[in-house]
Amino acid sequence: MPIAAKMAEFIKRSSWIRAMFENGAKLKAEVGAENVFDFSLGNPFVEPPESFYRALERLARDHTPGSHGYMPNAGYPQVRQKVADMLNRATGLDFGPNEIIMTVGAAGAANITFKALLNPGDEVVVPAPYFVEYDFYADNHGGKVVPVPCGEGFSLDPAAIGEAIGERTAAVMINSPNNPTGAVYSQKQLEELAKVLDEAGRRLGRPIYLISDEPYRRIVFDGIEVPQVFMAYPHSIVCTSFSKDLSLAGERLGYAAVHPQAHDKEHLLAAMVLANRILGFVNAPGLMQKVVGEILEDSADLRQYTQKRHMICQVLEEAGFEFHKPQGAFYVFPKSPIEDDVAFVKEAMKEYLLLVPGSGFRGPGHFRVAFCCPDEVIERSAPAFKRLRERF
Repeated sequence: MPIAAKMAEFIKRSSWIRAMFENGAKLKAEVGAENVFDFSLGNPFVEPPESFYRALERLARDHTPGSHGYMPNAGYPQVRQKVADMLNRATGLDFGPNEIIMTVGAAGAANITFKALLNPGDEVVVPAPYFVEYDFYADNHGGKVVPVPCGEGFSLDPAAIGEAIGERTAAVMINSPNNPTGAVYSQKQLEELAKVLDEAGRRLGRPIYLISDEPYRRIVFDGIEVPQVFMAYPHSIVCTSFSKDLSLAGERLGYAAVHPQAHDKEHLLAAMVLANRILGFVNAPGLMQKVVGEILEDSADLRQYTQKRHMICQVLEEAGFEFHKPQGAFYVFPKSPIEDDVAFVKEAMKEYLLLVPGSGFRGPGHFRVAFCCPDEVIERSAPAFKRLRERF
């Protein structure tokens, strides 16, 4: 075989999201894009704010020598200071630029964190369902994900997480608002998780790091606020990006932030900065750092997702599907009417509905609907969802 056996296996089980996206492209070519209802890919639908374009145009005209050269591997100090200031306003803590590393999206932030923390065979405990790329990120650095079932309504289950922590556990990773469920973990749940981690740390004689993946933080509904993990637990690391709130997914910019009081902070940060370089990222995109540094408090028109959530929930409810109304992000994770969610999603394609099976997120028996799409797609999909439900 010309490629590594592990990669051949990964190709077989890799992202259902992309697979459905590619199937959708074929369907659209066959029957016309207007006849296909694509809910497969979590690609932000709304455009970046106008402030992004103004800053981009002005900075692109800057001909100062050296503007596009190398920088510190952690990113521009002035941009990291602005991120630190933003976090200080949100948490009341004392972040400085050295606690911030600009990264190639949240994926880059997760990879440098895993690279810094994981020895071969180490484990990362993750509530399931979860974004399945975590499996590959952990494997990149010799580790593995240990899935733990969520509680009722896809809530966080700190007790279950505590039971899964063992001698090889290096970290717990959470994602709130969650992809694929749309759940937001409460302050109480985070405080309970912090107690569990403190107890596990005392038992093991070392802290368990808490990694929080937060690209959907600003996309929430019904007045819900996403609590700060930094306020609940000192040994915490936030990995996030500007892909969703600023609608800059293709620009690949994010950051990792380490709690000012995290255990062994200096060594941890040094390892993460080195990982940023030796993993081949070198540094996050320079021009985008400068642009986003000027618009950190801005966002795309995220209010549009509120209307889209209302529309898709109405469509699913009228069709007869069971689901929990999402609290954040732009996904719904209904229950499949049959146990085999993969078979169900294949059946959905006969109605030109592009969905993603829950098995792709370690959540079998469900399917994911990404409602970051035009309103008319949601509206016109209603008869197709009804016909699909009537089959089972």
